[in-house]
Amino acid sequence: MHLTDSMQRFILHWGEMGTKWGTNRSVAQIHALLHIAPGPMTADDICETLNLARSNVSTALKELQGWKLVKSSRELGDRRDHFTSVRDMYDLVDIVIAERREREFLPTINALRDVMSDSDQDQTPEDVKNRMAETLTVMEMYDAWYVDVSRLPRKVQMAAIKLGSKVARFLPTGGKD
Repeated sequence: MHLTDSMQRFILHWGEMGTKWGTNRSVAQIHALLHIAPGPMTADDICETLNLARSNVSTALKELQGWKLVKSSRELGDRRDHFTSVRDMYDLVDIVIAERREREFLPTINALRDVMSDSDQDQTPEDVKNRMAETLTVMEMYDAWYVDVSRLPRKVQMAAIKLGSKVARFLPTGGKD
């Protein structure tokens, strides 16, 4: 696959962002390539296009499959796996948010619940317990909101997203409180 300058810049930027999102640069670059590729690619195609080692590509593809961002398929007469990224941007964002919730947000909520239950036994000062409780309450509130919204039909979610800041016109103002 021939990469134009714009394609290269997209892949390089996605790789840079990947390091900020907590993943390896190569993993993010492979995802970017598969995201913009017109069709499925084999691991060898990816190695050749991005000039990466086969072992690096194999490891990255397994990670991307673990995130449910990449799927493999077979083609008749070819023993190799062919990889594609999730093509629908809505689905892609939805998968990333759901996976990050499972891997990062929920474990933090659970850890905070454990900390709060232990805070009475270890004589944690009341003001500290209150701050931790507030943290847990707000995180649980955001999580409940996410769960409620994620259950809505896609059309309803898209309508809410498109409303965006227009909703703010109907809400009372007066600062952050």
